[in-house]
Amino acid sequence: MLDPATTLKRWRVAPRIPAGDANLLNAYYHPVMAQVLFNRGQDTPEKAHTFLHGGDSVLHNPFMMYGMTQAVARIRHALKHREPIAIYGDFDADGVTSTVLLTQAIQALGGLVTPYIPNRVDEGYGLNTDALRWLHQQGVRLVVTVDCGIRSVDEVAFGNSVGLDMIVTDHHSVGDPLPPALAVIDPKIDTKMRLEEGRDGGYPEDMLAGVGVAYKLADALFRAEEQQSRRRLNFKLEDLLDLVALGTVADLAPLDRPENRELVRRGLEILNRAQRPGIYELAQVAHVEPGKINTTSIGFMLAPRINAAGRLGDAMVAYQLLTQDMPNAGRLAQELQDLNARRQTLTMEMVEIARARAVSETSADTSLIFDAGPEFLPGIVGLVAGRLCEEFYIPAVVIEKGENESRGSCRSIPEFNITEALDHCADLLVRHGGHAQAAGFTVRNDNIPILRERLTGLAEHALRGQDLRPAIDIDAEIPFDTLTMDLAKSLQQLEPTGAKNEPPLFLTRRLRVIEARQVGNDGKHLRMRLTNGLGQVDAIGFKLGEWGKRALNYIDVVYHLEINEWNGYVKLQLNVQDLRPSE
Repeated sequence: MLDPATTLKRWRVAPRIPAGDANLLNAYYHPVMAQVLFNRGQDTPEKAHTFLHGGDSVLHNPFMMYGMTQAVARIRHALKHREPIAIYGDFDADGVTSTVLLTQAIQALGGLVTPYIPNRVDEGYGLNTDALRWLHQQGVRLVVTVDCGIRSVDEVAFGNSVGLDMIVTDHHSVGDPLPPALAVIDPKIDTKMRLEEGRDGGYPEDMLAGVGVAYKLADALFRAEEQQSRRRLNFKLEDLLDLVALGTVADLAPLDRPENRELVRRGLEILNRAQRPGIYELAQVAHVEPGKINTTSIGFMLAPRINAAGRLGDAMVAYQLLTQDMPNAGRLAQELQDLNARRQTLTMEMVEIARARAVSETSADTSLIFDAGPEFLPGIVGLVAGRLCEEFYIPAVVIEKGENESRGSCRSIPEFNITEALDHCADLLVRHGGHAQAAGFTVRNDNIPILRERLTGLAEHALRGQDLRPAIDIDAEIPFDTLTMDLAKSLQQLEPTGAKNEPPLFLTRRLRVIEARQVGNDGKHLRMRLTNGLGQVDAIGFKLGEWGKRALNYIDVVYHLEINEWNGYVKLQLNVQDLRPSE
């Protein structure tokens, strides 16, 4: 019987910054901030300044990217000759924002554009031949993919065969061979060429989101228009950066990368101007305060609602929300709100089904959870896999079983690259793709048993002998008297925070618990008041409510240091991520 990963998490405190680096950084930053910057690879004042403040220097020339010149030339030809262009996207938040962005950019250049986002239930992820045939019948002669297509070799070949010119833009892991498109743009190609073929140059940033790649193509098109036509456009490309911020954060693109940070930083400024009626209305129904959208509210409030359209219905609802004027925006935002509520209910129900089977049918020493059934919805399987992976801390594969073919979604742990594992199973799959810790695939039903066997074997081999306990990476162990408003304000310079640049985590030991009580629905959360004997601080621990049932005296806590503003009061607060009774 499989048990949840209920053991104590591993606390991994980062090595202390060397004295030489500390001396350099301490001249400009609080010593704790210097440690945090060093942990993120910013070991000189110059690097730290670029990381924190960005600027134009971190936004690279889009024409450095493999395939960009060919793509721009073909799109400009279509613009000149008034050829209909299709932008073929994906149904998640990254794909929807990518589709809106490139559609609006090409329309601003005078293009005739048809946006197309496949239906998750009827068509599945990525390019499909029926859609390409339909687009050709509608008069489209050029198809540009966004956030998909890098592994669609057969589908691109089909598009070529019916008379479509194909341009692929994507950011997912690159397969071999590349699709036979007129141009293929994916910054991971540039990295692959440098590493495997020894080529110089190429695009230096390979971790853009799909919407980031779409923005670079739009940037290249606008540069070419201004240089070759010598005319100034009334449309500001920068106004599309709100979409880049939404898609980049939603897709968990790493925010330790300078270009992603700069794109998101600028995008947040535009988001908070509420230039798009749809985003304003979506923030209203999600109870996000106007003018205070940040990466947290995108990740937990806005993005799930945008994703809900593609998970349970038609992603074009989300597309319309981001493009419509005010009279329709409120109705569309409420539709997404309702879909998201339904998504939450369905996810809980399906997680319970999958969890019960995992506990009863899977052995305690298993290295991978694999579940397939017709009851799983295609828009929910990724969420179910994610919950199982988080709870049991092993890779999880959940499959919505169809009549002849089935679609699966995978979530994994850092110790196991799930897309590489699927590469080893490519002979069993109709299609697949993704990232190191999240992927999807389509499989014929008669191949499901052998797929399960092979993936399980790969996981067992890769994870054998590893300490499979969730780890918490802590930036520094600091004493209580270090917790000041000055430090908290200094740490705010790390924004935008998110994937690979999470808010810093600190460890403080032997704090006495003055008060501890359960709060929230069903007592899921924990509120405490802590002291070192001299000062006191409030603390909140989300999903840590079970600790409120125990007699707590002295504890060690791992936390984010926050500034809590409420009813005109401003004070420090610890956002507790984990705790232990002190030894």
